[in-house]
Amino acid sequence: MTDRAVAVVRAGALTTVQDLGRAGHAHLGVPRSGALDPAAVRLVNRLVGNPETAAVLETTVDGCAVRSRCAVTVAVGGAPCPVRVDGRPAAWGTAVRVAAGSVLEIGAAVRGVRAYVAFGGGIAVAPVLGSRSTDLLSGLGPAPLVDEAVLPLGVGTAVRGPVDAPPWPAPAEELVLRLRLGPRHDWFTAAALRTLATRAYRVSPASNRVGLRLEGPALERTSPAELASEGMVLGAVQVPPDGRPVVFLADHPTTGGYPVVGVVREADLGAAAQAVPGTPVRFTPVR
Repeated sequence: MTDRAVAVVRAGALTTVQDLGRAGHAHLGVPRSGALDPAAVRLVNRLVGNPETAAVLETTVDGCAVRSRCAVTVAVGGAPCPVRVDGRPAAWGTAVRVAAGSVLEIGAAVRGVRAYVAFGGGIAVAPVLGSRSTDLLSGLGPAPLVDEAVLPLGVGTAVRGPVDAPPWPAPAEELVLRLRLGPRHDWFTAAALRTLATRAYRVSPASNRVGLRLEGPALERTSPAELASEGMVLGAVQVPPDGRPVVFLADHPTTGGYPVVGVVREADLGAAAQAVPGTPVRFTPVR
């Protein structure tokens, strides 16, 4: 087994190929997509000597398992989880050498939601519009992993430089999202805006790669009028008719017809990607 590839032994609940996304195509109706926790992707790639833009695996909640067809350096980060090679414990958050024919197992997340697995050389599926990311909304990129699928790997570097990075942050027990109001905050009552800034929400189990859905007090609108569809951006907080906010994540639609009360700073969205259902969420308005 000398070909540079990995074969999927256990696909997990939802494991996809992700990189830093396909920015710049919203005018064509194509979302950015990409990893929900890009800081984790950058770090696991540095650990194995890849460019930060290399494609990795993003697992959801229960991990996955793959058999390597070649000797390869791997690193697992993001949500803390058990890592095993051929059934033996291996290190999380650092580079690990996996022999040809060995099975790498990424276990269920101990905290957080999404783990990231980098392979030396990166996952070398064919890029679409400049990215190898799976986009669940548009269907672009490779399909989510299934058992027995085979993923090609690129050629890795033999030398890994030092990794200068802060310690891995633990998933937040309370998610604090900095929010810039607008463009449609005037569609909501003053009381609704106070509620948004002072009351706690909780992450809904219905959250996914499209958006972080929240449970909590409804936001009252000033008018039942309809809004023409307009462009949506990463981090937009859209409020559907039930009044419960939805924070748009990487696979969000590029247009929408519900009012956007504000936009969350992009730097806060990695923590949102690791928030388990039930996590308290607070919005902090900023200028």
